[in-house]
Amino acid sequence: MSAFVNLLDFDLDGLAAYCEQLGEKRFRATQLFRWIHQKGASDFDQMTDLAKSLRSKLQGVAHIQPLSIISEHVSSDGTIKWLFDVGQGNAVETVFIPEDDRGTLCVSSQAGCAVGCRFCSTGHQGFSRNLSTGEIVAQLWHAEHALRKRQNTSERVISNVVMMGMGEPLQNYGALVPALRTMLDDHGYGLSRRRVTVSTSGVVPMIERLQQDCPVALAVSLHAPNDALRD
Repeated sequence: MSAFVNLLDFDLDGLAAYCEQLGEKRFRATQLFRWIHQKGASDFDQMTDLAKSLRSKLQGVAHIQPLSIISEHVSSDGTIKWLFDVGQGNAVETVFIPEDDRGTLCVSSQAGCAVGCRFCSTGHQGFSRNLSTGEIVAQLWHAEHALRKRQNTSERVISNVVMMGMGEPLQNYGALVPALRTMLDDHGYGLSRRRVTVSTSGVVPMIERLQQDCPVALAVSLHAPNDALRD
């Protein structure tokens, strides 16, 4: 399967370009994108409004690659923590936090982290590798559709995403931006820009680039025992 293209790696523009290579029009990419992200389909045969010829074409070249789940822990307040296997002995955490007025998903961007903040348990592990766009998106894809099934609803469950899991998102910029675009896209998860937050230890050049490329909410982690040091 390794030669297969993982369709979770594409934002809508990327998927449209990929479908164009297969000789398909953009509206087909939009239909495909909706099936994957809005409906959580992982099998092309489920995608009944796609032409049969396109479905069989996709079956030969592409797949929707979920992450393997190592563990799932549900706490009494409804918080759920998933540990996903990303291969080569690496795992990443994703956490769903339910509140009265929102459902927040905390998403990882790297296996380990190279920044090494002393207060952070991920920093003590050292850095293994960046996650791909597909591995970032797969955390939301799994959580959203597993939660809908669990709550027996077709309505959106996750209203907020915070890139506050493992890793420094702005040091994985190339994979981060298409993932954010998929989260914001009305044909994808339709999240509001104000409800998608990138948490950074302060990678200034990339903060400025993000403002141009994909403006979302920003959280800067400044840890120090007093205000003078923080300032």
